[in-house]
Amino acid sequence: MLNIAYFVSPHGFGHASRSTAVMQRIIDKYPHAYFHIFTLIPEWFFTDALPPCFTLHRVRTDVGLVQRTPLEEDLPATLRKLDEFFPFQESLLSSLANILIQNQCVCAICDISPLGIAVANQAGIPSVLIENFTWDWIYEGYLESMPSFSKIIPEMGNVFRQATFHIQTQPLCHADSSVNLTTHPVSRAPKNSSADTRQKLGISDNKPLVLITMGGIPEKYSALEKLKTFDNCWFVLPGSSDNYKIDQNIILLPHHSRFYHPDLVNASNVVIGKLGYSTIAEVYHAGIPFGFIPRENFRESPLLAKYVEENFPSICISEQEFYSGSWLESLDPLLSAPLIDRQVPNGASQITDFLLNSILG
Repeated sequence: MLNIAYFVSPHGFGHASRSTAVMQRIIDKYPHAYFHIFTLIPEWFFTDALPPCFTLHRVRTDVGLVQRTPLEEDLPATLRKLDEFFPFQESLLSSLANILIQNQCVCAICDISPLGIAVANQAGIPSVLIENFTWDWIYEGYLESMPSFSKIIPEMGNVFRQATFHIQTQPLCHADSSVNLTTHPVSRAPKNSSADTRQKLGISDNKPLVLITMGGIPEKYSALEKLKTFDNCWFVLPGSSDNYKIDQNIILLPHHSRFYHPDLVNASNVVIGKLGYSTIAEVYHAGIPFGFIPRENFRESPLLAKYVEENFPSICISEQEFYSGSWLESLDPLLSAPLIDRQVPNGASQITDFLLNSILG
């Protein structure tokens, strides 16, 4: 058995999604791989996507940003959490390093958890940083309004620079010429065909399907009545209900449903959603149009928006337009946009090939 430690940021589901995609590809090429996953992401997220090849260790590996809503961060709360979390306590590093040593982990992969790099150093094994941004770079964007970030930025940047290997994934925010590898977007592959997913959703006709997603964060959408006026389409909204329910042309799903999110993307004609890494990557490889909602104060957002506009049929939807439903007036051009047949590898395969050549043998 090949034991690998995986430290995953619990900020949203994007980092867990990218991590899961890499684990899926490692298992494809190395069926006896076993993962020790360190994160606060719920276990079902990994169980839905992976065979029984992992142990989940519930530990905070990262703070990231504390969110008030899917689109709004709470900076004072973020600073308070960072003061509790960083610098790392020696007792925490020692206890986690002992887990890696006892389980003979050959490396620690970190998305974008600085704790994993520090633990790997303590355990004496290689670390692999996978990112399209690092938190020190994100925090720099808040220095003007919150100067207190100035203390944490150099300390955290120093930890990130200690990674043995450094991989960046498109769409990236701050290119580093010293990285070992830059990849195409990393996304989980769908499990089921579009037709199978539509049938399971209860869609028996050929009307287009529009997925409305806030990146894994539960959200009660306020413009449902407006969606009903567009009865030439189906709309599916994960995280919008406590149970599966069909209301005219709207399918409401719970936060954790029996529908695998990449299957929903694969079955859709258009995705409307928060501008986040995992949604971009899944829509990119599906080759479908994207109506994206940027996060106004998030440093990553304009760079991700630029990438989407250059690589997708897309429209930018403001937060106000999203919640009012006025974005529906721009839906027809997205529905009529051609699909894109991507002739590039999934970044998860590129990462796996690199790991097999450099660490896993």
